[in-house]
Amino acid sequence: MLSGAPPLPVAGAATEGGAGFRDAQRTLDNFDFAFNPKLNRSLVFDLATASFIGRREDALFLGPGGTGKSHLAQGIGWAAIQQGYQVLYRETHILLDELATAVVDGTRREYMERIATVPLLIIDDFGMRKLPHTAAEDLLEIVMRRYERASTLLTSNRPVDDWGRLLGDVAAVSAMLDRLLHHGHVLMCGPRSWRTKTAPAVKEKNA
Repeated sequence: MLSGAPPLPVAGAATEGGAGFRDAQRTLDNFDFAFNPKLNRSLVFDLATASFIGRREDALFLGPGGTGKSHLAQGIGWAAIQQGYQVLYRETHILLDELATAVVDGTRREYMERIATVPLLIIDDFGMRKLPHTAAEDLLEIVMRRYERASTLLTSNRPVDDWGRLLGDVAAVSAMLDRLLHHGHVLMCGPRSWRTKTAPAVKEKNA
């Protein structure tokens, strides 16, 4: 049974805690750009100005796991908050769980209205976990309602070519990508993974 969804930040909130970041310590100041030197730093710093939010543009951060997508997304979210924007961060599966809870509670309309209007919505780790059968429909509704009205930043470790199979609805994914990419910025992250770098060395066993 789904637990009650945590409250969304009130209108006008511009605090780090209200955004719901997974790790409040992940800022651009402590991101190691040297680890993946081919990363488009100029795009990252441009997004950090939050000018894309004023223009109601979107962003996609793509790349393998452990390449800094979530760190960068939260860092940009924090930079936007410092400039007075309301930001909401949710991992994809949590966002959809909260929406399902709102359906049960009879508050879906109110929940969706707040999701649709927050100036910057960060949807993190799309494709990391198995999603409910309503995921394609729900995500498409969110993207369509936000299109040219508010900015969405989505991160994924899956190539966009896999999204149709992942959600089981190629048409919905096509419509979603059309909107995200129309005024969208794409940041490719990788190929080196922090998790591989920091993991203990695997030693071969003697025969």
